[in-house]
Amino acid sequence: MPHAPAARVRLADVTPPLALGPLDGRYRPAVASLVDHLSEGALNRERVHVEVEWLIHLTDHQVVPGAPTLSDDERAYLRAVVTDFGAAEIAELAEIERQTVHDVKAVEYFLKRRLAAATGTALPALGELVHFCCTSEDINNLSYALMVRGAVREVWLPAAEALVGQVADLAREHAEVPMLALTHGQPATPTTLGKELAVLAHRLGRQLRRIAGAEYLGKLNGATGTYGAHVIAVPGADWPEVSRTFVEHLGLTWNPLTTQIESHDWQAELYADIARFNRVLHNLATDVWTYISRGVFVQIPVAGATGSSTMPHKVNPIRFENAEANLELSCALLDTLSATLVTSRLQRDLTDSTTQRNIGPAFGHSLLALDNVRRGLAALSVNTELLAAELDQNWEVLGEPVQSAMRAAAVAGVTGMENPYERLKELTRGRRLTADDMREFIAGLGLPADVAQRLSALTPGTYTGLAAQLVGHLED
Repeated sequence: MPHAPAARVRLADVTPPLALGPLDGRYRPAVASLVDHLSEGALNRERVHVEVEWLIHLTDHQVVPGAPTLSDDERAYLRAVVTDFGAAEIAELAEIERQTVHDVKAVEYFLKRRLAAATGTALPALGELVHFCCTSEDINNLSYALMVRGAVREVWLPAAEALVGQVADLAREHAEVPMLALTHGQPATPTTLGKELAVLAHRLGRQLRRIAGAEYLGKLNGATGTYGAHVIAVPGADWPEVSRTFVEHLGLTWNPLTTQIESHDWQAELYADIARFNRVLHNLATDVWTYISRGVFVQIPVAGATGSSTMPHKVNPIRFENAEANLELSCALLDTLSATLVTSRLQRDLTDSTTQRNIGPAFGHSLLALDNVRRGLAALSVNTELLAAELDQNWEVLGEPVQSAMRAAAVAGVTGMENPYERLKELTRGRRLTADDMREFIAGLGLPADVAQRLSALTPGTYTGLAAQLVGHLED
């Protein structure tokens, strides 16, 4: 009889619950700072925030006739509902939503409970001003804009700026370290390690400037963007102006023309820029990985760490490999968000609702990659001996300056400078030259003495042009 396997414990029933995804499990410490901005709890807190500020805005500006102006204490009470929003409030909202089967309606009822509890104030009489003339999307679009803005400005952007600063510092440190450049994987001309790192820092920094200047749009104009309920309920109010001043009070850019939803174009623009940053960072990760493979960078072993389960000598470039994979996941999500959010059938469909709940993972995988690259870069040292040896083994790279000097001499009227490219091609193509080979060739060209002397003094290690100076452009 075959042995019957014992029934396994249902891991779904384990308490506390096990994380389904790695961002809330294995990698939680690296991305936990995003929870305060992009989690479901953060979404509900921002919904409460928007509802509270809308109520205060309506009363402060006496938009609805008969509504009292709130006292400072009453405003403080309402705003404390937001600042004190925590685990108990999340649980209470979940309990209300089980009855309403509607997340924003649950927020409305939650806030009405807080008004009713404020006995001895004007607040209990203001229950019907909560969510006044609003559709759910009025609250949601503003909440997501605040959430994403907070995540970018307070978490993601500082981490990205720190990484770019780290790369720039490495570029400056190694600005004058000569290195053999490879194009198509083949020896090309010398450069410096710092200049190549500066290229990446410059590219990343340019994307960060675009991201730092992003607009965060919002709207509050009713069920299909017409202020229909508003003008019927209170025909004397300048509702577009009320809407504009409220959205701008939240620190957002007012969108005056929408359907039921804010069009999300700003989100698509932002996510495209972050995805482009991710892709440049991916390029950095693969380049550094390749430099490690070549031996240009040496990884500093971490005490007690294991590189391989069977090969004890290995120190694997896992930080850069982990970053590659997480950047690819982040870009896949950001690309999907960008493509999905700009389209909504007629006046709206619900595809944006579930899609936006994946903003957190999109940022989370990028933030995790930033953490890995920073940690990986901090554990590198430069093998200058290998770089010098590579250059010394490739004297043929001086074919470029020699033929260029011959061209300049020919233009100046020096005889015997015919076919410089072809002559250097015949000398160097597919061959390894020594210093003596190159100097002997130069001596036989008949160049002016000063030019011949300049070329004869040149080595692969000194033929780096303005590479070291170019690193200074990082200050621009």
